[in-house]
Amino acid sequence: MSDLLKVSSSPHVRAKDDTSRIMLYVILALMPTTVFGIFNFGYRALLLVLVCIFTCVISEWLFEKAIGKKSTIGDLSAAVTGLLLALNLPFTLPVWQAVLGSIFAIVVVKMLFGGLGQNFMNPALGGRAFLVISFAATMTHFEYDGVAGATPLALLKSGEAVNTLDMLIGRTGGTIGETSAICILIGAIILILLGVIDLIIPGVYIVSFAIFVCVFGGHGFDTSYLVAHLCGGGLMLGAFFMATDYVTSPITPAGKVIFGICLGVLTGIFRIFGNSAEGVSFAIIFSNLLVPLIEKVTVPRAFGVVRERKPKEVKADE
Repeated sequence: MSDLLKVSSSPHVRAKDDTSRIMLYVILALMPTTVFGIFNFGYRALLLVLVCIFTCVISEWLFEKAIGKKSTIGDLSAAVTGLLLALNLPFTLPVWQAVLGSIFAIVVVKMLFGGLGQNFMNPALGGRAFLVISFAATMTHFEYDGVAGATPLALLKSGEAVNTLDMLIGRTGGTIGETSAICILIGAIILILLGVIDLIIPGVYIVSFAIFVCVFGGHGFDTSYLVAHLCGGGLMLGAFFMATDYVTSPITPAGKVIFGICLGVLTGIFRIFGNSAEGVSFAIIFSNLLVPLIEKVTVPRAFGVVRERKPKEVKADE
């Protein structure tokens, strides 16, 4: 019999990219903002990056060793979690707090729920949220050129003027990886060109947030105010590198659009009406929790399947 008639089980078409290759692409795309963050904030930034990556990798290895599970640190997902967590931290954060955040991200958010592919929220953002709640003072302490001060978003929220060019380039205070919008966009272009992400979620996220700011920000269509919001804080980093996480984002086309709108609206609510000047991390976490519901509503109906019609009731006198 001809080999053409033999049918194997699915999948019939396989992509050459596996998890480790995709994670390697993400690390590559994060290099511009990582290198700039180290250049911007010095050796302390490098120290936190190395500590977070090492702690995440060793935490995953030790957890799997303890439960007798095969090690998965070779897929590089733990290293990506450590790098993303470090980029979301101020360079002044005590090292021991960074270690705690890394352990929480891997053990609690990722491994206790089954490991890669089973976590219900982005592990790096889960670790950051844990640190913000536990150590608010150190997580909101920012310095630039040796001077402690408010971030551009905090200044913007208080009604003060900010330099949007400095925010675009990265000559401002903030977390290690959020200051330079240009470096983040370079990394985003790398991810798009390599086919790791598409523009639906980040595009809808940014557009819906911009509309929210224009409508409710109190400044109308003020381009300087809008650009400052887009370049400030973790919006760009979150939109391209964390909201697009395969595990915690929808896979249906309509679901991606709804997910992006939720992200934009929640970020706008937290920034405009909340007490904090930021809101990206919690907006992504809350939207992650909505993903099962979003996918349930937006899942396409299988071809040829129709809704079951209720039988017509027959009246007694008929």
